[in-house]
Formats: sequence, C-alpha cells, structure tokens
Amino acid sequence: MRKWLLLMSLITSSYFLYAQKTFTGTVKDAKTGLPLAGVSVKIKSGKNGTATNNGGEFKINASSGDLLEISIIGYKSQTITIADQSEILINLEQGSSELTEIVFVGSRGAGRAKTETPVPVDVLRVNQIGLPTAKMDLTSVLNYAAPSFNYNKQSGADGADHIDLGTLRGLGPDQTLVLINGKRRHQTAFVALFGTRGRGNSGVDLNAFPEAAVDRIEILRDGASAQYGSDAMAGVINIILKKDVNHWTINTGWAGYADSKYNSYQTRATNQYYYSHPIDGGTFTLSANNGVAIGKQGGFINFSVDFLTQAKTFRQVNDNNLDHANALPLNTGRRAFGDGSVTTGGIMYNMEIPVSANSKTTFYSFGGYNYKASDAYAYTRNWSAKPERFPVDQNGNLLYVSNIMHTADDGEIYYNPHIQTHIEDISFAAGVKGIMGNDWDWDLSNTVGRNNFHFFGDKTFNASDVGHSSPNHFDDGGFTFLQNTVNLDFSKSFKSVAQGLNLGLGAEYRYERYEIYKGEFGSYGSYSTDQMVYPNLVGDGSADSLRTPAPGSQGFPGFSPSDVVTSNRSNIGAYVDAELNVTKKWLLDGAVRVENYSDFGFVSTYKLASRYKIADNFNLRGSVSTGYRAPSLQQINFSNTLTSFSGGVLIQSRIASNNDPITKAAGIPNLKQETSVNGSLGFSWKPIPSLTFTLDGYIVKVKNRIVLSGLFSKDDNTLPAAFTSQLNAIGVSTAQFFANAVSTTNKGLDIVIDYNKSWGRQNFKVLLAGNIQDMTVDAIHVPTLLNDTKLHQKTFFSDREEAFLLASAPKNKFSLGLEYSVNKFGIGAHFTYYGKIVLLGFGDATDDNPNQTGINPQVPTDADPNVFVPEQFNFNGKVTTDVYASFKFSKKISLFIGADNLFNVHPDLGVNPQARGWAFDNESGGPWDSVQMGFDGIKLFGKLAFNL
Repeated sequence: MRKWLLLMSLITSSYFLYAQKTFTGTVKDAKTGLPLAGVSVKIKSGKNGTATNNGGEFKINASSGDLLEISIIGYKSQTITIADQSEILINLEQGSSELTEIVFVGSRGAGRAKTETPVPVDVLRVNQIGLPTAKMDLTSVLNYAAPSFNYNKQSGADGADHIDLGTLRGLGPDQTLVLINGKRRHQTAFVALFGTRGRGNSGVDLNAFPEAAVDRIEILRDGASAQYGSDAMAGVINIILKKDVNHWTINTGWAGYADSKYNSYQTRATNQYYYSHPIDGGTFTLSANNGVAIGKQGGFINFSVDFLTQAKTFRQVNDNNLDHANALPLNTGRRAFGDGSVTTGGIMYNMEIPVSANSKTTFYSFGGYNYKASDAYAYTRNWSAKPERFPVDQNGNLLYVSNIMHTADDGEIYYNPHIQTHIEDISFAAGVKGIMGNDWDWDLSNTVGRNNFHFFGDKTFNASDVGHSSPNHFDDGGFTFLQNTVNLDFSKSFKSVAQGLNLGLGAEYRYERYEIYKGEFGSYGSYSTDQMVYPNLVGDGSADSLRTPAPGSQGFPGFSPSDVVTSNRSNIGAYVDAELNVTKKWLLDGAVRVENYSDFGFVSTYKLASRYKIADNFNLRGSVSTGYRAPSLQQINFSNTLTSFSGGVLIQSRIASNNDPITKAAGIPNLKQETSVNGSLGFSWKPIPSLTFTLDGYIVKVKNRIVLSGLFSKDDNTLPAAFTSQLNAIGVSTAQFFANAVSTTNKGLDIVIDYNKSWGRQNFKVLLAGNIQDMTVDAIHVPTLLNDTKLHQKTFFSDREEAFLLASAPKNKFSLGLEYSVNKFGIGAHFTYYGKIVLLGFGDATDDNPNQTGINPQVPTDADPNVFVPEQFNFNGKVTTDVYASFKFSKKISLFIGADNLFNVHPDLGVNPQARGWAFDNESGGPWDSVQMGFDGIKLFGKLAFNL
C-alpha cells in the first residue's frame, strides 16, 4: 500500500511540476504608461513571488489558473488570474491616499515606503501644500512644510535680496545637495555677503524653475556625500518632475500684505520714508502644466510654464517719540526698508521616449529656462551727512534731481539707490537608460546648467563726475557659473543573496567654470579724485567740509577690471552602494565614494545605514557617515569693492579673492574642503493605517567651515604694513576674506506626526512637524599672522559673526496643520512656532571694539551715555496663524481664499530696549534683522485651481 501511495505522490508532483511554467510580464502606471519598478508580484495560494525591475518587468513560475497579487505602495492593488497568455500586461491605478509614501532618494534600487527607509525622508506634494497658503514660491512653501528646512527673506543684503537660499538642519545653503529627477542641479553664481543666513555661501535657487513642473519633493535629512558627492553634508533635496499627459493643471492667484501696524504708508505726510499703498507687496502668479503622449510604449513630454510678479513692501516703526515704550528714532540710514520687487517667468519640460519595442532602452531629457528681474533699495544717502555721494556742480552745490531725490518735512534731502539684478538660469539634461544582460540596469546621462547674475544700478549717481547729474542707470557687471556633469550608473538586484541584495556602482565627471565680468566704467570708476569743499557742511560748522567725491555708482559699485576672473576646475569620482536585506526584518545599506579634484586633490567618504523591523508597523533606523564639501569656485574667486555698513556709517570695503595679494599679505591660507561626520538614530511607527509617527535625532560635526571673515581696517597700525598699505593704495577702508574659519557641531531632533482619516465624503488631516536643534562652535582657526592679539583674533571671527552663524536656524521650529473637508467645502489652519534667535549689533567704538566690527558690542544707554549695555537683539519665539477656506465649484475648478499670519505678528524690534537711540545698528539697517518669520505682517490671498 505504501508503495502505491509513494507512486501516486510522485505522479502528482510530476504533474504539477510539468504544469508550471515561467510567465513574464510588465507592470505600468495606468495614467502615464510608464513602467513601475519594485512592484510586488506574488502567487496568492503559495509563497512564490518576485518584484519588477527598473523596466517594470518580472518573471515568475506559476500555473494556469493561479491568482497573482500585484501591489506597491501608492497604487491600488490588483489580483488577476493567469491564463495561457505569453505576456502579462498590468496597468496599476494610483491610490491618492497613499501616493506620497513611495521614496527613491538615497537608494540605487527600487522605491521604498518612506517609513521603511534607513534614514529619514520627507515627501512633499507641492501642489497640495502650496494652494491653501499665500506663499507663492517653492522656497517659502518648503519652509512652511518641512521641519528641518529654514529660509528667510533678506533685506538690505545686496544680491541676497534677489535670491532665496534655504538650508537643512542649520547648516549652510551650499551644504545641501539638490537633484532634479536624481541628477545634480547647478548652483547659482551668487555668493552671499550680507544678511542673516548663508553669509559666505552659495546654493541652489529653488525658485529658478516652474513650481508647476514639480510632482513631489523628497528631502533626505541625512548626510549623503558617499552616495551623491560634494554638498550633501546636511542632506539631499530630490525634485521629481511631473509625467502627466492630456491633463491641464492651471493655477492662478493674488496675494498682498495688509499690515496696518508698520506700513510706512502711514508716514506719507512727513515724506521721511518711501511708501506705496495700504496693501503692498501685491503678488500675482499664473502657472500651467500639461503633457503629450509620444508613441505607444509609454513615451511622453510634459511641459510647464509660470509667471510671477511681486511688488515691494515698505516697513518702519512709525512712532519716533522715544518717551513711548515701542518707539524708535527716525531711520535716516534706511528710509526704504522692506522686500524688493521681482518679476520672473520660466519654462520647463520633462520627457521620456522608449527606443526599443520591449521598453528595455529609454531616452530621457529634461530642462528649462528661467528669467528673473528684481529691484531692491540700497541704504539711504542723506545730503546733510554725505554730500560727497550726491551730484554737485564745481562749487559743491547740489544738483537736485526731482525724480530721484526727496525732501522731507524737516528739509532733509535724500535718495535711495536701487540695486537691480537680471538673473538667467538655463539647464538641460539628456540620457539613455535601460536593461542589459543578466538584468543589469544602466543609466548614462549628461546634465548641464548655467546661472548668470547681472547687476545694475538705477536711480543713482557717480558723484565723482562733478558737474553732471546723469547718467542714473549703470551696468555693474556680474558673474556666471556653469556646471556640466556626466554620470554612468549601474545597478542590479540579486534575489538569491540573503533576502535580496541591490548593488549600485558608477562614476561621475564634473566640470565647473566661474566668471566675473566687469561693469561700465561709471559703475566703479572715479572721474575726479580731487577734494572739494561742500558748502552745506561749512554752513553746518562741520570740520571735515573738504571731501573727495565718492567714486562708482552709489548702492552697488560695479565690478572693476581687477575683479575680472575666469576660473575652472574638474573632478572625477566613483562610488559603490550596496543595500542588503539581511533578513526580512533587517536592512543594511553601505556606500563608499572617492573623488579627485583638479584644484585641491583627493577625498573619500563612507556611509553605513540600517533599518530593523521590530514589528510590521515599527521600524528602528540609524546611520553613520562621513561627508565633505568642496570650496566653491565662487568662494575661491569672488572679489569686489562695495559699500559696507559698519558702526552706523557707510564705508568702502574690499572683499578680496583667495588668490589676491591682499589676502596673502593678511596670511589667509588657500581654501580647502569642509569635512563632516554625521550620525542619526530614530524610528518610524504606524500604529494604525491613518497615523504615522517618525522621530529622528542627529549630530553633524563639521570641520573647516568656510565663512566670511570680519572687516580689517586700514587704520589699524598693529596689522602688517604689507597688508594695510595695499588697502590705502586701492582706496578702501576695510577688507575681508573667505576662510576655513570654524568647526561646528549641530545636534537636533526631527519630529513628524501625520494623521489622515477619510470617511464617506469627509476627510480630516493633522500634521505636526518639528525641529529642535542646537549648534556650538568647537574651534576658530585663526591664521598665524592674525593670531597675535585678541583684537585681530576677534576681528577674524567676531562675536557678531558667531551669533549670525549660530542663528542659522531657530533652536525650535514647530508647525501644526489642521484640515477638514466635506463634499465641496474645506477649511484649514496652520500654526507655526519660530523659536528664539539672538543676534548682535556692531557696537560703539570701545577699547576692545575700536573698528566697530561686533567684538563684544556695547552701546551707551538712552538714560546715561556713560553707561554701556550689550548690543544684543533678542528675537523671541513667536507663533503665526494661517487660515484658509476652499470650495470646489466642480471637479475641474477650485477656489482658495485665506490669510497668512492672520494676527499680524511681527518679530521683536532689533534693539536693546535700554539703548533705542542705537536702533538700526544691524545687518539690515531696519527695525528688524531678516529673521525667519518675516516682518511684513498679515498676507491676504485668493487662488483658483483648474484641473482640465
């Protein structure tokens, strides 16, 4: 009997083995027709299963009649019955409630649920976040939505008024790498010189392409230099472009500030300040996106356009009676304080075309063009104090220009020069990707980008052209930056190694070029160097009525022939990245990268990350890595003679390039790379399908951070004569330099709690996102030649500069979003808490601060000029409240109305309350420094969204 049973068993087994065969198939997005990688394909009744490769293809052993379960996060699962078809084609529909959960950044393999990544990643749907707010640009939307992202609008910061640079985890703007579709994005040619954030840094302009082109943004909050190369010390921002076809998305809107408390329109009767309207900063935006299918294999081209225009804002403290608690003196140094105006427009496309019938090889390309024209006010020129900055006749009498100059009710004549920029940004990427033998995925691409930053001076003068009051518009010159990157990447999944191994390796070649081009002679030159008498000073009894007319255009002196430079470099790198599922619960990820730069040599970085599934809904994760950032060509080569604000007065200051003889005479060494060590530990928890918790702690230690030094004075006779003599020779009062000046440690905690519940036609969302961080300065690397006295040490990196660095991000930032919708109607509120920031002023001239550069800055009190107090500005924590309501007229048209900063909250005044007479002795020259919450007050908005 046993023999018969054994025989029947063998026959049955043979039958099933014979009945099974290998089926092949492809899984695509039902909407776009694009192949989907990482899709799970399983036989429902057994354990056999596989996953699709990067071409969306799979192979599986099965029998006719078996049920296949096809699933991936972000799409609706399908179950199909296998017949005798030779090829299985599956189209998955997107599941909107889960679509934000899939993540590709930080891995060379298929997408992974964001709660299952070994490092923290935020996934933001920009269109969903941006519509219910008055924020009209990508940078401010990210600041609103991402816990570790920080940005503030600058004012009185020259070029920084015209470009918005954000940061991650309190590090510099250029310590975050930006990718588009996984390819390195070029930086702006600009390098920040003034302002409260990013001083001495460049970065990527996230507003230099249409927001309408963006499908989602993945923010990797962890050091990733070993995976992606230079600039990824703080993390990576990966911008994924849309692939939609035959679907118009059109958004338009208007917003404006209705600040009734500090709008200088209220002072129009005295004509002491510039002003515009009771509602200022009016912003209009229009954007559109659509796509066209190409061929029948899932090819497409998606295109986007946008246009934005924004007017200026004007803010002052309107009460000048110092007997009142919140009053400030008349701000004669910055009569036009506020945000600059901007007009910008851009186009962008994203394209993929399969070039083989089986979709194993695909050509892709994306790129765009953006143009921005911006206008911001410089510091005020007052005739009574600085007549040498005004046009005069041969006898020193004012040549009044009515359309530029103003006369206040007290008789003061003044004008504010305009700093204008024309910024062009162009990018183009093209590549071919596919699958070759043994299922190796490959990707060959070339990405090029160029940024041109061109300055102009408007409604200004070259006062040295005595006897003439024109021209009033000058070409100041500018700078360009070009970057070209070639990448070759390979990856392969090995299902038989442990529970799965994904191996990635590749190489990169990058070429960069930076240029400074000069302005016209009138923008920087001097027509007369002879001193002359200014009669208004004689009549005033001033002893220094004999002065030299100021050279160059007032506001922003142009780049001179001595600034002109063309510099380039190249680097080549290679990496290996392995992601191993040691068990079904334990994921291990490691990467090694080596690079060699033509200008400073070899660097290597490493990373190890891991995630362990303690339970199906609870993941523990952590990482440790090394990182680096190459000194940018902008930092190495930038130079300019410009108007600086120091000790309450305007002076000519020289920013000398790293190769300048002045720099060498000061003993400043050649710039070298910044290096870092990163560590993180955290968890993700999804107790129920609608609720997710993530908490991640981090520490980032950075050595040799590049910052801009303080101002060294030509009048300091304790400095080397070889240095001060050169300052006198070129006619400037001070000089400063880029240097690897400091080492810092950033520690922090990121918290995200996300609740999203739908029932019937109702939906309720709660999102709490927070960042707690702290930075310490571990060391200051003073060059030997300047390390002789405390004055020189502190001038190199002063208390004031240290305060600016430590205030790169508030110590606490929390946002709470609440949204409820039912049928066609929706309402929401967003509360944002910006923690305390402490900044310092320049200080009065004292023994330890003779040049008023912010060394232990002290100022005399209003009550007693012989009593000094610290010039410390405490910008205490504040909460802003944003509200909105939405209504769907139809499936195709929606309306959004609301107000940001509903209760018109402003920062605390930037002044020591005991020394209000010293107000405006700060970086911006206004009642406030440029801190993160902004100073413009309540902003009203309305938007229309069309989905056609």
